[in-house]
Amino acid sequence: MINLPPLVRGKDPKDTTIVVAMSGGVDSSVVAALLKQQGYKVIGITLQLWDYSPTEEGEVNKKMGTCCALDDVYDARRVCQTMGIDHYVLNYESDFKKAVIDDFVDTYSAGATPVPCVRCNERIKFDALLEKSKQLGADGLATGHYVQKIWNDDLGKYTLLRGKEDIKDQSYFLFTTRQDQLDYTVYPLGAVENKDITRELAQELGLHVSKKPDSQDICFVPNGDYRKIVKKENPSAFVEGNFVNNDGKVLGTHNGIINFTVGQRKGLGITLGVPTYVVEIRPGKNEVVLGSKEELKVREFNFKDLSWIGEEIPAEGLECEVRVRNGHAPIKCSLKLTGVKTGTVELFSPEAMVAPGQAAVFYDDRRMLGGGWILNDTTKVKLSNVKIAID
Repeated sequence: MINLPPLVRGKDPKDTTIVVAMSGGVDSSVVAALLKQQGYKVIGITLQLWDYSPTEEGEVNKKMGTCCALDDVYDARRVCQTMGIDHYVLNYESDFKKAVIDDFVDTYSAGATPVPCVRCNERIKFDALLEKSKQLGADGLATGHYVQKIWNDDLGKYTLLRGKEDIKDQSYFLFTTRQDQLDYTVYPLGAVENKDITRELAQELGLHVSKKPDSQDICFVPNGDYRKIVKKENPSAFVEGNFVNNDGKVLGTHNGIINFTVGQRKGLGITLGVPTYVVEIRPGKNEVVLGSKEELKVREFNFKDLSWIGEEIPAEGLECEVRVRNGHAPIKCSLKLTGVKTGTVELFSPEAMVAPGQAAVFYDDRRMLGGGWILNDTTKVKLSNVKIAID
């Protein structure tokens, strides 16, 4: 069993009330039980975000074993009952539809690849849970993210660091965290190296979810088929168009830009005799640009909607590191603002997996500074001798 340091500065655990965001999974269940075991007053809150009733076609909208499924609500409630913890379920289905699902559809329709978990954290989970936590008089809100919240004496504020092991680090999904949110939230699993240790803790704490599989699918995407969601909300995204190369030469036809993402190689529906990737999507022209892996590489890209908890960015720019996709290693770069919340990034080493709609998250070594959303106007590496063409 691990011993946590006091989670709220200046307060003893027995005098501290913490609300735990409980998804019903192993991570948040361990957080709740661990805090209870170490003397905190704990309140569990679960957000119901998706309608679990059958669709018009007779399908169940949410299958068991995926994020936010109905069985997760039951599991969260059972953990709270086991630990003697108060538990609340809040219905945010309407807000979730507007703030997350509509954005998901719009982003795919614009030829970009969304990250709905970030939008959910930003627009639903943190705002809703923080508001409810404060209404309940809690001293903090705990989540099951594998990140570290550290007080920095030199800066005089809390900072957010990557998790102890990179394989489980979830700081990428928290780049929209504001400083006032960071001050209030706590992340007990920042002290845990990996999920195996978390499962061992679950067994030690007597939790029935100790062997529950991790969720894999997006909660509102039945059977992992995101196209079905988009087609229902925006059928125009499935209009046929052309495959072209970087010179604009037509290579064939596609069945809608919604079926493709930048960096995709498999399932293109066209064979050109050489390894071929989606290097760009042009929604205005309804074109999917195909090319080699070298043509996919990006030297510069722009971003919007910057969220920032680092120090002020100098006018001449800031050298730091950036992750352009969850799970990818940070890349050294130069970051320069072009507006209040917009900017441009120059990569020191060209990268092939920079996809519009994904998040660019910036780091100073292990400290997360903030991030923004990658725009569909990247600067490709110019290598004319590797262009895909039809003879």
